[in-house]
Amino acid sequence: MTPVFVFLLFFSLTAVPPGATVDRAGTDTSLGASENIARANDGIATPLIHGDIVPDYRRNADPCTATGCKWPKRRDFVRIPVSISSDYSREQRRFIINTLVTFHESTCIRFVWRNSKHRDYLHFFSGSGCWSYLGRLTGGQRVSLKRDGCLFTDTVQHEVLHALGFHHEHARSDRDEHVSIFTENIIEGTESNFQKVQTNNLGTPYDFNSVMHYGKFAFSKNGNPTIIAKSDPDLPLGTATSLSANDIARVNRLYEC
Repeated sequence: MTPVFVFLLFFSLTAVPPGATVDRAGTDTSLGASENIARANDGIATPLIHGDIVPDYRRNADPCTATGCKWPKRRDFVRIPVSISSDYSREQRRFIINTLVTFHESTCIRFVWRNSKHRDYLHFFSGSGCWSYLGRLTGGQRVSLKRDGCLFTDTVQHEVLHALGFHHEHARSDRDEHVSIFTENIIEGTESNFQKVQTNNLGTPYDFNSVMHYGKFAFSKNGNPTIIAKSDPDLPLGTATSLSANDIARVNRLYEC
């Protein structure tokens, strides 16, 4: 059997219901990736940019506009080796696996178990919060999914999309046409989380429903909105609980699925 088939078979044997959470004290309902990540990362010492991205000073932090950001595609699939820390419980590992397989359902991304021949890979572990690097790094990279704050479908998908090379929706280069940023409401010292970047938008529209969009009150110091949709000031933001159609389309366009 091929490694991909074996991995898919493993997923089928260990899957848990989509959207479920595991070993999460107090609630089984996601608040949306943006809120989950903000809570999990509050006060952590890990250096982060844009709230949950670990800066890689070896290259510019543009989302897959820099050479080497994408994972290689061979024939029809982009095979990404992964390992999952044994510090997670069996149920938590199953949850992460189940969430990874959501990318198999609608894209050409295929996660396979890492072996000694794989130089580049993702290692999922329970770190200080929810965070990832942006795009593929040489020599392997860590994706932190804290056990008691990050094990939600939307949050895992969010961090995996960063690892695939995607930035936050509100940071995309054309965001000023679609949202207003209220700097007077942002916590001092976190303004950089709202900086625009030179994104490759891949011909897709701005997506208020993206799992990569910040919440309306993200990093608010006074309870007032920091991001508002220009088309509808009352529109909720950052509430997606799974990949949107545009999130999927971008993966497929970037990786030519």
